[in-house]
Amino acid sequence: MTTTDTIDHADTPGGALAYVRRGAGEPLLLVMGVGGHHGMWSEAFLAELAEQFDVVAFDHRGIGSSARAEADFTIGDLATDALAVMDHVGWESAHVMGISMGGTVAQQVALTAPERVRTLTLGCTWPGALPDGAPVWGEAVRDIASAATSGDLMTAARLMFAANVSPEFAEQPGAFEAFTTVAGAVKVPGPVILMQMSAATAHDAVDRLGDLDIPTLVLHGTLDRVIRPDGGVRLAELIPGARLELLDGAGHLFFWERPEESARLVREFAAG
Repeated sequence: MTTTDTIDHADTPGGALAYVRRGAGEPLLLVMGVGGHHGMWSEAFLAELAEQFDVVAFDHRGIGSSARAEADFTIGDLATDALAVMDHVGWESAHVMGISMGGTVAQQVALTAPERVRTLTLGCTWPGALPDGAPVWGEAVRDIASAATSGDLMTAARLMFAANVSPEFAEQPGAFEAFTTVAGAVKVPGPVILMQMSAATAHDAVDRLGDLDIPTLVLHGTLDRVIRPDGGVRLAELIPGARLELLDGAGHLFFWERPEESARLVREFAAG
C-alpha cells in the first residue's frame, strides 16, 4: 500500500486497528510480521494482488495509528484481532496470507476458525519447534533485536534492511533508500517489536497442523536469514497436502524482492 491509501480503523479486542483496502474480487487478508506495517507489503506486490483480490492489510496493535499494545499479548490474541478485522469489513471468509510472525497468526486463524479461511498462504514462517532441536531462527534475528533497541533510526534501518533481504538485492542501487522510505512512513516502536518477538517465540502448532483441511501454500526464500528455510520445509510437511515453493536466492522478505513472481504464485494458488 502507499501513503496515499485511505487508512480506516477496525474495532477489535486489541483496540482500534488501522487498515487499508484496495482492489476488487475475492477477499484477501494480509497479516504482517514483526516490525512491519501495511506499507511493508510493497506497492509493487499489492498492485499485482489488487488486480484479482479485494485486499485488506492491517497494522497490528501498537503499530502506527493502531491502538496501544500492552505487554504479554500472544499469537492467539493477534489471531483474534485478525478475525475481528474480517468481521469489521464484512467478510465471512477470505483467502489469508501471513508472513513471518504474521504466518504464525495466520496458522492460528486457520486452526481456530477454519471455516473462515478459503486458502492459506504462509510465507517465511515456521510451525514451532523443529525435530531434534534444530534451530528455526537465523542469525539475522539478532540484528532485528538490535534494531529495536538501537535508539538511532538510521542504524535501525540498516540493520532491518540487511536482515530482511538477500545480499544480492541489498546491493542494488536505490534499494536501501526505497526500503527506508516505506519503512519509515509508519511509526513502529522498538518496544512493540520486542513484544512481537516474545509472542512469536512461544508459537508452537506442530501437534495441531495435521488437522488442517485447508488448501495451503508455503513460500520461503532459500537465503532467508531470519527464519531458516528448514522452518518452511517442515511447515509444509506438517500440513496435509500443502504445496511448498522455495524461491531460490531470495531473502526473508521474498515478496519485496520478487513482487511479480510472489503475487503470481498467490493468485494462481487461490484460483485453484
